[in-house]
Amino acid sequence: MKDIAIRAFSGLLYVLLLVFSLLNEHALILFFYVVGIICLAEFKKLIQLKNFVPYVIFTIIYLFFGYGHLVLNRSQGLDEATLILQVISIFVLLILIKDLFSEKTIPLFSSKRYILTTFYLSSAFVFLVLIGNYYSDSEKFNAIILLGSFILVWVNDTFAYLVGSNFGKQKLFPSISPKKTVEGFLGGLFFACIASSIIAHYTDTLSFTNWLILSIIVSVFGTIGDLVESKFKRQANVKDSGVIMPGHGGLLDRFDSIIFAAPFIYLFLRIL
Repeated sequence: MKDIAIRAFSGLLYVLLLVFSLLNEHALILFFYVVGIICLAEFKKLIQLKNFVPYVIFTIIYLFFGYGHLVLNRSQGLDEATLILQVISIFVLLILIKDLFSEKTIPLFSSKRYILTTFYLSSAFVFLVLIGNYYSDSEKFNAIILLGSFILVWVNDTFAYLVGSNFGKQKLFPSISPKKTVEGFLGGLFFACIASSIIAHYTDTLSFTNWLILSIIVSVFGTIGDLVESKFKRQANVKDSGVIMPGHGGLLDRFDSIIFAAPFIYLFLRIL
């Protein structure tokens, strides 16, 4: 009972901090910078990278893209640079998806470690900030699309667990995550689609069709992101990425889905 209470409290605190950070662009920048640094520290430990270079790279690209777009409202030159960052990030993520279908461990030679910390993790927080800024204007900050994306992740994860634990039979990726099932994935996707209709009804942002597409993107790539992190943890022979959230593990364990989905969410928003 005590463990459940601790897990509930740490989860509630995480949600409250996230929601309050979405009220102001400066709070958003600060919140995701702190979260990004912690996630980076946890990921560095998983891939056994011990120097401080990734922190420097993260700070530079985060401030250049995130602060430049969100606070300074600069677009000259940034739009082109952001597109390049997005293309490289998605290319790296596609390679990680390919590695899921290989029984071999993900090769972690020196240069690949820096590629992963930069284009798998650090760039993801840039795209989270840009998603938060997507529906804003010069007069009013509005991060409702980012909040909606997080809600879709939470709904997908919750119902994937509930449906999978009660009705799951067909394993999704047994070699990486034995508890994940096809039924659980479909259950999470189904309820995320329902949640998208509710979000579309109560927010004046995207149309229902676009929120529906967004829910599918979040469910599919969020699940893949969870599997990718699970493979890194399996290689490192650890259960959780960290211990900062009692009962939940590390922050990377909580952000793995949205981190992987963020570049694809922002790509979809750019296409609109």
